[in-house]
Amino acid sequence: MERKLRIGIPKGSLQESTFAFFKKAGYEFRMSSGRSYHPTVDDPELEPLLIRPQEIPRYVEQGILDAGLTGKDWIEDNGADVEEVAEFVYSKATLNPIRVVLAAKNDSGINSVHDLEGKRIATEYVRLTERYLQRHGVHAQVEFSWGACEVKVPELADAIVVNTETGSSLRAHDLKIVDVLLVSTTRLIVNRAAWKDEWKRAKVENIAMLLQGALNAEQLVGLKMNVPKADLESITSLLPALRNPTVSPLADPNWVAIEIIVAENTVRDLLPRLKRAGAEGIVEYPLNKVIY
Repeated sequence: MERKLRIGIPKGSLQESTFAFFKKAGYEFRMSSGRSYHPTVDDPELEPLLIRPQEIPRYVEQGILDAGLTGKDWIEDNGADVEEVAEFVYSKATLNPIRVVLAAKNDSGINSVHDLEGKRIATEYVRLTERYLQRHGVHAQVEFSWGACEVKVPELADAIVVNTETGSSLRAHDLKIVDVLLVSTTRLIVNRAAWKDEWKRAKVENIAMLLQGALNAEQLVGLKMNVPKADLESITSLLPALRNPTVSPLADPNWVAIEIIVAENTVRDLLPRLKRAGAEGIVEYPLNKVIY
């Protein structure tokens, strides 16, 4: 009998970036239609389901899913008892974590959590917000909102608790961040019983390794170049490599080839320096995965 790992993929804003993330890791997902909840994948051992990230922790905890990708914010909001296997810092637009924040109008007079006493708060994070208020001894009305919380202030709510990646939507609605409840990143989570299954655990660990390798490679590039032996020491001193650079002999005994991995944002300054130091035939190339 063929074994399968049932894995939840976040539907919505993270969907496309997650598919791209998996593709770099070596998994090709395809949608049969825009409304399908069952994407196909080129790994017969995976059974993917597209589910809202808010629901994935609950389904993983209950064993309906073996594993899933979701945010730390939704794990906390659900209070889900799951195994967190890996953390991946990526979101829908950037490689930065998101923040779950308390926000209010700039002129609202709300400057701390204690100013919320007796107020109304709109949010998707009802349980997370209620626990936050309890920790601070504040009594306020927390109402569930189906998104678009920013437009509810001040007519329908005094404040909101939302996630933000860049803060641009808050600024566009004249809202200020009053407090940060949580900094959240994407997590690969597993049902605790599935984690004890040797085959499922190995499968999840392989996925985690490949996904982490893809993420590691996101901001790195490889460099190759030919270097005169006489200039080798001075040129290698310029290289901020992950490890010592690989140095290989060439047909001409007076030259060697160097290969290194560097941060992409260093290349624009590094290449001219390498060229002036005597390097030739410099090639920059992208990386799919880097596994440490």
